[in-house]
Amino acid sequence: MSGFDVVVVGGGLVGTACAFELAGEGARVAVCDAHHAGRATDAGAGILSPETLAWPGSPMLDLADRAGTHYRTLLAELADLGAPDPGYAVCGSVCLGVGDGDAAHYAHTRRVAFERHGDVVHDLSLEDAHRRFPLLGDVRAAFANPRAARVDGRAITAALEHGARERGVVWRVAQVAAVDVDGGRARGVRVGDEIVASDAVVIAGGAWTPELAAPLGIRAGVRPFRGQIAHVGFGAGAGTGANTGADTGAWPILQSSESYVVPWPGGRLAIGATFEDVGFDLRATVGGIATLFADGVRLAPALADATFLEVRVGLRPVSDDLLPILGAVPGVGGLYLDTGHGPEGLLLGPVSGRLVARLVCGRDPGFDLAPFSPARLA
Repeated sequence: MSGFDVVVVGGGLVGTACAFELAGEGARVAVCDAHHAGRATDAGAGILSPETLAWPGSPMLDLADRAGTHYRTLLAELADLGAPDPGYAVCGSVCLGVGDGDAAHYAHTRRVAFERHGDVVHDLSLEDAHRRFPLLGDVRAAFANPRAARVDGRAITAALEHGARERGVVWRVAQVAAVDVDGGRARGVRVGDEIVASDAVVIAGGAWTPELAAPLGIRAGVRPFRGQIAHVGFGAGAGTGANTGADTGAWPILQSSESYVVPWPGGRLAIGATFEDVGFDLRATVGGIATLFADGVRLAPALADATFLEVRVGLRPVSDDLLPILGAVPGVGGLYLDTGHGPEGLLLGPVSGRLVARLVCGRDPGFDLAPFSPARLA
């Protein structure tokens, strides 16, 4: 394995998306992936709703909007390459004001959504909210985002890998020991006793990025936050004894200040999520699961009769300022970071892959990446 234009370290959603885009630019690409247990890709809830993110004045809002648009382009590209089903569906979302305790948060979220996307979002009567999500409990207020979608993190990553391989990307399951730097430039990566040579290296290692950055004197600025998400079954075939007679796959996502419920076809619903600063602890905990169940039942009391299926645990790479880290590393030529997406990795990962790929290939990304530059971490 030698003579590549770019080596991408990390084969989760972010790294795979970057490799796919690099190959689309004509680069010869290798992906080295350690298959770490607990990577965020495999445990994300899959909410794609840039219209309801509420960070006024943050550059994340513009990046999220670009991400939503990019998904539609990406899906068409993957279909043309014969990729498997990416697990994507537009299902809409309902944002909820549950009680007095979250009134300020709901008002803030609604204001930002209507200011930025008033042509898309709209208020819902409580009757309409219950009609759309039959299990919904008592709430104070609701508005809808009909553009919201869900995506299966594992499925979209598999689809991207298929597309990348079709474009000639080479995969290697291997732990990268170090980035090889010579003369102030990245020259590839070290895998065991071997150097995988390349003209550039993209570190898309998620929560594990500091392991490769720190030996080079680079402060990656990310740390792992544990996210626990409970999956339950409801309705016919789920073993609950209850049957709504409805297709849960057609229900909208529920979002509140404390939690969310993501419906999937076949009676599966995901309830999330914890956000815990506990390092690389991948345990599913009693406290975490209890919180998820309490929050889920608060939104939809009938979920108390649902069947517990599983808990998925993932480590979200969170930066110090909560912004992704995208772009060239100062002081080391040919080295780039694509990490720090936090809990929004499934939304932002594909578009960040495209933007970073364009940078690596010397093209204008067509988007201001200055707020996300690794230079801010120096």
